[in-house]
Amino acid sequence: MGDRANVVVVRGSGTHELYRTGWAVGIDLDLVDGPAAVLATLPELRQDGWWLDDRTAQGGLLLDLGRKVLLFFAWEGPSAELRHRAAAFELIRAAWPGWETRWLYDGAAELRAYVGLDPADARCPDSDLYPAPFLAPGEEELAGPDPGGVVVTVGTDRCHVASDAFDHPVREGLPLLGRLAGAPRHGVCRLHAGSGIHLDPEHRRLGWWSLSSVPQAHQVAESWPGWTVEFWQDDWERHTRACSRFAPDPFDAGTEARAAVLAEAAERRAARAAHRALVARLQGAPARPRAGGPAAG
Repeated sequence: MGDRANVVVVRGSGTHELYRTGWAVGIDLDLVDGPAAVLATLPELRQDGWWLDDRTAQGGLLLDLGRKVLLFFAWEGPSAELRHRAAAFELIRAAWPGWETRWLYDGAAELRAYVGLDPADARCPDSDLYPAPFLAPGEEELAGPDPGGVVVTVGTDRCHVASDAFDHPVREGLPLLGRLAGAPRHGVCRLHAGSGIHLDPEHRRLGWWSLSSVPQAHQVAESWPGWTVEFWQDDWERHTRACSRFAPDPFDAGTEARAAVLAEAAERRAARAAHRALVARLQGAPARPRAGGPAAG
């Protein structure tokens, strides 16, 4: 598995242990089984003291066993999907009774900050932004029930959608306004987007939200001098109230969503069990004779 995440365990003494996993996509699904199940996976993880940065950390977990605090983020998984986020959080919180459960909007940097390390060291050395292209209605990237994407509304009459495979457009600051002038327009965005921005140029106000982590999420206002910037965290419904041009298709956030998350969790559990069994078989297999060695008698 090449999708990487840090797993941090803070013991009751305050010391922490750093692990790394290649199962970052859907790491939030592991939390549905509760703390004991997560702790049981630690022996199979790599413990090498390597902190992933903004661009390499596709997810992350922190368990503070003394204070009963659970912190996590994921680029992909039900908690990063509009249809399933509420159900995923409901199931996770039910599996961690008595724990404070919190999403990390600044991802890897917030993991480091929690254990007293400099969050700046989680920033990627390549600090250049990669502006997200704007997509026309009907593009393949916007197909499917959970296409993601970044919906950008301007005033009351303009709607655009950007790819979510690049830096979040809100990080561009004022230059974003120039790029929007030539971006393809959407009438009303009914996609189950993964993040969004609403711009009110007349009053120089901006509101934005995200279901994933965004590097320097809490410093976005610095890129918008003279503007009032509000971070709505994961409250996408504030966007729908701010502009009627974003109106996601209705979905069942209750029974259907919970069943879908539980089914995904079961599939992931089975995949991890199969992977462990394969590793055990490979480790237990007899070594092959080296080329040129003595032939078997």
